[in-house]
Amino acid sequence: MRHTRLTAAATAVIASAAFALAGPAAPALAQPAAPAPADASGNILNQLERLGATGLAAQGADGRGVGIALIDTGVVSVPGLPAAQVVNGPDLSVESQSPALRYLDTNGHGTAMASIIIGDDPATGYRGVAPKAKLTSIKVGAADGSVDVTQVIAAIDWTVEHRLDDPANPIRVINLAYGTDGVQDYAKDPLDFAVENAWRNGIAVVVAAGNTGSGLTLAKPADDPFMIAVGSMNNNTMSSFSSSAGVRNIDLVVNAEKVLSFRNEGSFLDLGYPGARIGSTLFRGSGTSQASALVSGAVALLLQKRPLLTNDQVKKLLMRTGGRVAGAGMASSVNLPAAMTSPAALPFPQPWVRSTGRGSFQQSRGTTSMVDSGAVLSGERDIFGPLSSTLWALASYTRLSWSGGKWMGRTMAGPGWTGTSWASRTWAPATWPGTSWSGKPWPSDDWSGRYWSGRYWAGGEWSGRYWAGRYWAASSWSTKFWG
Repeated sequence: MRHTRLTAAATAVIASAAFALAGPAAPALAQPAAPAPADASGNILNQLERLGATGLAAQGADGRGVGIALIDTGVVSVPGLPAAQVVNGPDLSVESQSPALRYLDTNGHGTAMASIIIGDDPATGYRGVAPKAKLTSIKVGAADGSVDVTQVIAAIDWTVEHRLDDPANPIRVINLAYGTDGVQDYAKDPLDFAVENAWRNGIAVVVAAGNTGSGLTLAKPADDPFMIAVGSMNNNTMSSFSSSAGVRNIDLVVNAEKVLSFRNEGSFLDLGYPGARIGSTLFRGSGTSQASALVSGAVALLLQKRPLLTNDQVKKLLMRTGGRVAGAGMASSVNLPAAMTSPAALPFPQPWVRSTGRGSFQQSRGTTSMVDSGAVLSGERDIFGPLSSTLWALASYTRLSWSGGKWMGRTMAGPGWTGTSWASRTWAPATWPGTSWSGKPWPSDDWSGRYWSGRYWAGGEWSGRYWAGRYWAASSWSTKFWG
């Protein structure tokens, strides 16, 4: 079976990210991997049973014909993620400029999400929620998780523009296990506007609530009341780490502690959290990221069986047919069999005020900003230069923000589906023009042949280049614990 392992150069970059971060350091690499369970399907099977998905699988509910966009850190080829079910959309991360890293999940987070959604490994019995859904990976996060909010917005815009590229598997779901701590009113925030625009164009957006605890605000864009905001519980009680309220309450809660996924050998998380390894092929994590992936798969199953449902009907059905959860306010657990058969509400839109998108990109970032060689990315700009939220919001609303491989006039990707990778279909790459906001050239593969020693990158070019201010970049990705 094919297994794309990270090259020595890629592993060196990941190791340097762990070395360079100014926030919480990864645990020392001394923890042994946990032994493999006798039946590696056991943990994920428990999650599926609690969703009510195991019985539905016998009735043909497997996500077939439904496209899911995963905006994350990329996906690698591991046993259990069939190439036929994975599409590589454009790589919009800073690693896109390195052929050795392009499209690949150097972090490990994206592969974990893909496992939960579409995993299917007969050798171990592992089966995700919707193993026959078609997953489109749009990579935005680098090895240490670093990403700017404008890159995520560009990925959402691309998904809207290309949602119908595969008529047999139209994209009906976005999984976004990403969030910022920005507190800007959703009614003008650009990130909130972007997900609302996807929702308006027929894509159900499932977002992780965040892992700051129930007494604190939701991560953005989970603060947007149109979205399906998902929290984590354990045995019908809210997980202590899960966000649940703030400017609004979360919508759904699922069991998302100690969820198994496929191990991404050599990735940032794999090197930093060896105690999360289960045997040699599995990895274990807890958080609202895992919760969002479970719900994204559930939404795909519901849309497979009831394809005429609108996003608003999907959300209302799942909320109305689930049960109450201690500590989750008005949020519901997920009962898929009931949602499959219950009458849908009339297709009235949700009554909330819509975002204008004309607010501040900087306020949307919150307290976390990317840094390149000491230069902070801040203000009303993207990674390339000044950007007006007013002009962008108009272009996004009219689906004109992307033209070929250009987003808002910036070359971020190639012009179409002519790229090559391990996946069944790949969007072409492009060389980014000019320099980064620091004035330094965009990194390419010129470092890939450099020597490195042990865990740490010896060349120095990448060491400390991209990380998120004084915070660990991976805090933007909503997994709380690995292990």
